[in-house]
Amino acid sequence: MNAPSAVESATIQASRLPDLIALASEESSEKRRLLLRELTDHFFGAAEQNANENALYGDVLARLCDDMEVVVRAELAARFAPAANAPHSLIRRFAHDAVEVAEPVLRVSPVLTDDDLIQVARKRGQAHLRAVSGRAVVSEAVSDVIVEHGDDDTLNALLRNDGARLSRAASETAVERAKVNPALHAATVERKSLPADLLNEMYFAVEARLRQQILEQNARMDPELLEAALAAGRARVAAEDGALPADYAENLAYVDELQAAGQLTPEVLIRFLRANGRTPFLIALSKLADVDFHTARGIVERKDLDVLSVVCKAADMDRAIYLTYAVAVLGSEDNPMGKAAAYGRMYGELTRDAALRTLRFWRMRRGAQAA
Repeated sequence: MNAPSAVESATIQASRLPDLIALASEESSEKRRLLLRELTDHFFGAAEQNANENALYGDVLARLCDDMEVVVRAELAARFAPAANAPHSLIRRFAHDAVEVAEPVLRVSPVLTDDDLIQVARKRGQAHLRAVSGRAVVSEAVSDVIVEHGDDDTLNALLRNDGARLSRAASETAVERAKVNPALHAATVERKSLPADLLNEMYFAVEARLRQQILEQNARMDPELLEAALAAGRARVAAEDGALPADYAENLAYVDELQAAGQLTPEVLIRFLRANGRTPFLIALSKLADVDFHTARGIVERKDLDVLSVVCKAADMDRAIYLTYAVAVLGSEDNPMGKAAAYGRMYGELTRDAALRTLRFWRMRRGAQAA
């Protein structure tokens, strides 16, 4: 006996559909499971369905799934996840199911809309959000909700996905969260699409390896793109400020007098340090390096010698001057000379061009403060 043709098989399958649907009310769990699998096979083996037929499949399959174990629903979800013609109602139901069921459809289903994904992100837990974060493409609208509702593990997954598009506001939020969580440092700095000004904001928070990556990226950046990044960041830094010390105005006038008389030199800053003149030192450093006062103050408060090295190298200061500053900034720490010497070697390897490019981002602060 000859095997039925493709047309005959499709006809047989189509004639079987009403019987399968009629059996959907079957009470036996085992029979319902067999029916579920047979109906699924029928869906994938049948000719292309119209919208009404597709919706009917979705309704019947969802009804059959209601009383099935998680493992059965997960098996079905995995099979329907990549299908472009999967019933929307069924896929949407799976997306809100237990994570074992939801994950495959949240990661790959082309049927889910942005609205579907946003609803999941707002209503379900972190495992669901991480699955959405791993999609090949995540729109800005969806990413905004993930950044708003996701924990740091979820944010890490989103940042590491190059297919996820983040709005400017979401990127700023991500950077602010990353600054205080070292677990997010690498994902943030290594993100290819992170705006350059926000990347340089991370310089103050991350370890030496990641700081080197930022310097290298700055050195490779096209000057026009650099200017565009600076412009994009000005609105952000213009709003950032902090309280000035009580003796700021008095010392600013004094440092301005020294500068007007041509007496503001790196050696004068050493004199300020040795006399415990912290405020005049910070004001003088900010003027010589052309950065804002808050950036200079942050270097000293954090005892951040490699940031200090960028500032001093950009100001074309001698290595010995930098080392003198470094020892003074470290103060009474254990082995300040040894630590300063190690940073001194790094200072010798840092090029002035790389330092200048990095410093341009920090100089935005000074311009915003003056405005």
